[in-house]
Amino acid sequence: MSSDFSDGQRNNEYPKTSAVADQGAIVDNSDVYHTSESRRQIGLTSAIFLIFNRMIGTGIFATPSAIFSLSGSVGLSLFIWVAGMLIAFAGMLVYLEFGTGLPRNGGEKNYLEFVYRRPKFLVTGFYTGYVILLGWAGSNSVVFGEYILNAAQVEVNRWNQRGVGLACITAAFLIHGLALKWGLRLQNILGLIKLIILLLIIFAGFAALGGHLKIEKPHNFDNAFRGTTGSAYGVVTALYNVIWSYIGYSNANYAMSEIKNPVRTLRIAAPIAIAIVGVLYMLANIAYFAVVPREEIISSGRILAGSFFRNVFGPKAERALSVFVALSAFGNVLSVIFSQGRLVQELGREGVLPFSKLWASNKPLDAPFMGLFEHWLVSVIIMLAPPPGDAYNFILNVISYPLSIVNIFVALGLVYLYFNRSTYDWHPPTSASLSVALFFLLSNIYLAVAPYVPPDSPGQNIYKSLPYWLHCVVGLGIIAAGGVYWIVWAIVLPHLGNYRLEKEVVVGMDGWTRNTFVKIFRK
Repeated sequence: MSSDFSDGQRNNEYPKTSAVADQGAIVDNSDVYHTSESRRQIGLTSAIFLIFNRMIGTGIFATPSAIFSLSGSVGLSLFIWVAGMLIAFAGMLVYLEFGTGLPRNGGEKNYLEFVYRRPKFLVTGFYTGYVILLGWAGSNSVVFGEYILNAAQVEVNRWNQRGVGLACITAAFLIHGLALKWGLRLQNILGLIKLIILLLIIFAGFAALGGHLKIEKPHNFDNAFRGTTGSAYGVVTALYNVIWSYIGYSNANYAMSEIKNPVRTLRIAAPIAIAIVGVLYMLANIAYFAVVPREEIISSGRILAGSFFRNVFGPKAERALSVFVALSAFGNVLSVIFSQGRLVQELGREGVLPFSKLWASNKPLDAPFMGLFEHWLVSVIIMLAPPPGDAYNFILNVISYPLSIVNIFVALGLVYLYFNRSTYDWHPPTSASLSVALFFLLSNIYLAVAPYVPPDSPGQNIYKSLPYWLHCVVGLGIIAAGGVYWIVWAIVLPHLGNYRLEKEVVVGMDGWTRNTFVKIFRK
């Protein structure tokens, strides 16, 4: 058995700010955390592609058209992409500081618990609702189904699209649950394919600037700011879309206990991954504008890259692009379920879930099979249950919104730590800086508030019949549901049963610690 911390980092215990024996219904006697060295199978390349694959899904092949439509001009569109890149880079630095200061599986769970310690495990309850009830991997699984069917020239309908999506997410679940090493290798291969696809788009775009096109040159850069919109809703929504295209910079943080030399690896992998993605995004946008006329960009919707390939390589290239986009979606699904399964496992290891021992397990093949299964199950329900239209789009939007709320408290927590370093003994090997933490905090407040800005006209509503703000309210409700669970588990039941919960740390056969809560009945 080995410690999860290395490189002269922090010890294995959260520093105590006060005695733990007087905490009402919960007594926390130890914060010791251990893992097995055999689980460290993620090297630098795999860590880079964990982040790269999570960030690049299908967005860069489609969202530039929506962002251009909302901003109104090439110049403003590119400025919005730059702004999104800066916000993402700030987020990466915030998570880099937390990840190197608390290098263990769990990501935000650890950072929130470290800062917000009273009442004990309340913040864990809120985070539990966010992790358990949202199926992040579902959306790109459905996109995978759509593009595979397009490539096969099969008419897409509700059930064949979702059926192929079900096969996609099931394959990702089984690969990561039963063949961890092969799952990492496949992620790396798919990440490399994405890189090649984007480089192909970029080089073809620069060739188009030189006149190598199947159509007349669009001249989008002649007056780059022509058509700039003054719509507040348009600019707000465009920036929101860009920022969400960068989500995933923290993906390696969820698997720190499985990374070789975790502090050094994260310090290299995270900046490299986001730098590569940022450059690729900017150059890909320039390539799109070099090839596709502005009217076609606006009308292309989700298939902007298809218009690009047709204008550069001819009509037959669009079918090949569908395969490329499907592979990109599959790489994203692999990356998402990999990290989300580990979050479920960490909540199981914390002991706050029902049947925690089951969710904390590494059986049968030294991977978090049951944690992966939980995320697979929720994602499948989200994929198959709601009908097409508003209900389905609503579910997908509910999944994404709560992350901005989590990031607000992560950034606020880091700002708080800067003013209370001695109390928390906070001296990590990497520092984001107060200005970066404040910038990231304000950007996520923007992300949380922006969706409440009313559309300029009813036609801009993202739903046909639902209120445009509904997914935001429900997203907050999902986080609140975790708080309700904590109230029942930590306050109501101990009060009714006349007991308190005392945390004990046990070491499993796999060498990993997990927590159990024992009921100590009062006399």
